[in-house]
Amino acid sequence: MWFRDHVQASRVGTIILERLADDRVQEECRYLSRLRWHLFMGYQEVSYDDLQQHVSQTKMRILDNLFALIVDSDYDGIDQWSAQCEQALPIIMDRWREQNPGEDEGLIH
Repeated sequence: MWFRDHVQASRVGTIILERLADDRVQEECRYLSRLRWHLFMGYQEVSYDDLQQHVSQTKMRILDNLFALIVDSDYDGIDQWSAQCEQALPIIMDRWREQNPGEDEGLIH
């Protein structure tokens, strides 16, 4: 199991979508969105090579930290990674949020 529970997996998925995936950078956003789904599916949605090819080096360093924690089943470390990301990375004001202010507040993440 990659995460302690569904709550932890959902928190990580939300960080990926809200704080890393920016729809103004289409290819990167597409692969980060696929990664989010990959974390919940029983099949390979995206490969590490895909991510390296389409995601910026800065964001890959952040993801590599997460992947190392997942490999080690370090659930407390994943919580710390999540808290650090939530503190350090702002929610991206992508095109959807710019065009739909306030509409994401009721969305389930």
